[in-house]
Amino acid sequence: MDFQNIFPFWEQLSEKEQATVSASALSQKMKKGDILHRGYGECSGIIHVGKGQLRVYIVSEEGREVTLYRLHEGELCVLSASCLMDAIVFDVLIEAVQDSELVVLPSPALHEIMDSNPLVELSLYKRVVENFSDVMWTMQQILFMGADRRVAYFLWDEMAKTGEMTIRLTHEEVARFIGSAREVVTKVLKYFVEEGVVALSRGKIEIIDKAKLRTYL
Repeated sequence: MDFQNIFPFWEQLSEKEQATVSASALSQKMKKGDILHRGYGECSGIIHVGKGQLRVYIVSEEGREVTLYRLHEGELCVLSASCLMDAIVFDVLIEAVQDSELVVLPSPALHEIMDSNPLVELSLYKRVVENFSDVMWTMQQILFMGADRRVAYFLWDEMAKTGEMTIRLTHEEVARFIGSAREVVTKVLKYFVEEGVVALSRGKIEIIDKAKLRTYL
């Protein structure tokens, strides 16, 4: 494993700490839909996404899911080790939204390194701060934006990330990602079809007018 590119704090580790990481890090494969962290005091450690995509989300008492952000290839999930960071006091769930290949540094090894090397803890908190900006953007959308703008932003961001005009997601998946109901997403997408913005087919949303989609942002 190329730990230098997997863990951003690798260069700050002593030889002994690097040996601990090398001996403890695990490769893990997850299928789409698998839950790899369920919150409720669970402490998985930190997770690096080698391939695929993960979704970090919370669930309300009524069972409503709100996606806080997603993690793509090359990114590191630290909230799965929140039990080791005193300033983080909420639980999240983490789901594989694609078949994924991960590298996990379990919490016992991570805890040992954090105790001996404060630079590691600093690096992890820095990553939490970066994720927090994504969470705030999500909350801003949910609280202050109409459904049409939220769907438009989602489609635009997906197009920008993938470079493709066709987004291979169901209405249910889009709803989960933006924290809405499937019926609401379907209604907005049908409106976009009438306006000539997108075309719909089973499991696909094709953007056919980028300029018009941008007017909804």
